Amino acid sequence: MKMKKLLTLAATFTLAFSITACGGNSPTPAAEAPAENPPAQETPAENTEAPELKPEEGAKLIVWESRDERAYTDAVAKEFTEKYGVEVTIEELSPTDQVTKLQQDGPSGLGADVVLFPHDNLGKAVATNLVLPNDYFEEKTKSSNSEAAIQGVSYDGVLYGYPRAAETYLMYYNKDLVKEVPTTMEEVIEFSKTFTDKSKNKYGIMFETGNLYFAYPFLASNGGYIFGNGGADVNDIGLNNEGAVKSMEVYASLKEILPVKSGDITPDIKRGLFTAGDLAMDINGPWELGGYKEALGDKLGVAPIPTIGGQPAVSFSGIKAWYVSSFTKYPQAARLFADFATSKEAQLKLSALVGSVPTNNEAQQDDQIKNDEYVSAFTEQFKSSQPMPSVPEMANVWSPVGAALAEIWDNNKDVKETLDKAVSQVKDLNSGGAGE
Repeated sequence: MKMKKLLTLAATFTLAFSITACGGNSPTPAAEAPAENPPAQETPAENTEAPELKPEEGAKLIVWESRDERAYTDAVAKEFTEKYGVEVTIEELSPTDQVTKLQQDGPSGLGADVVLFPHDNLGKAVATNLVLPNDYFEEKTKSSNSEAAIQGVSYDGVLYGYPRAAETYLMYYNKDLVKEVPTTMEEVIEFSKTFTDKSKNKYGIMFETGNLYFAYPFLASNGGYIFGNGGADVNDIGLNNEGAVKSMEVYASLKEILPVKSGDITPDIKRGLFTAGDLAMDINGPWELGGYKEALGDKLGVAPIPTIGGQPAVSFSGIKAWYVSSFTKYPQAARLFADFATSKEAQLKLSALVGSVPTNNEAQQDDQIKNDEYVSAFTEQFKSSQPMPSVPEMANVWSPVGAALAEIWDNNKDVKETLDKAVSQVKDLNSGGAGE
């Protein structure tokens, strides 16, 4: 297979982001970091220029990567080994699970040297001392990538990540089934009434209704938000304000044309229906682009998510980036790999393989990106997106809001009362300790 900090910057970030869809289960409490970790903590007092950094003698790296994007990392790792003579072993692990896994395995030396996760997990990783700052390549990284990408992979003023892709989601549609692309949710409902037939397992539109990541437009498009002050003020929760309720009323109305329990709408089910021609529209991310293009060919269309309550749909966005583990025995080699794997060429390779959108400024201007109708569509949707908060307390949001979504969708619970309950639960979790 996620990932509202920097609200004011979202509109300026020129390309869309691929979360794997981000969100999901809250991480388990962190294992205590060792009191001493000499190899990882020995950093220079000043930034070192890239040519001066060399891998440690005998260095070997373990890199965690998602299954969906393994082909890209295999190719990059091979090139890295040829250039630096460092053996790279790639292990498949969902990006949304990597912080938790590093908490568990890092102290014993069993974790990866280079890890990958969406930026909303960064606060948790920093708070538990799991990753090293991006120091050697700080200036290079900042000058090479868009401002919003740098902000996304920074925490409390310190750059940690090596950004490689920006992600959000949009509306895929089958051109054979949808002749006039809906621009409003009202039009989506109108079309779906003529297409949806549950007895034949045919549906006008689908999205993961129980997943906050995908349901966020139905909270934020009319003024709802998670945390105030660009995602930094955890005491200001806007998930149950007037705007959130207005958007969620639209969400609840879609049950009429999508009579399926939230737990039964999974990525695999949507993928199967859409590629078989039994689903006309699917709200999904760039990680599905390759497979959808292969299955539908010229029949595949993409468009911004239809408006909600008369307002542009505000999707979640995130920056997926590499990070160097604080437990690594080979911090120099790990830094070199993270930088090497996020170059212009590497990001273009990733985009070509899975449809991701680069954060590298030069890659963004490359004809490969500018002339791609699908990536361009993600760009348009990204203009109406909001980056996920990266504070540790974000871990306390997923489960309560996911439960509220299921209650509203599956059991027709009152929108305002259900959102109020979810906010109360988030506040309780926050007061008890972030991420607990």
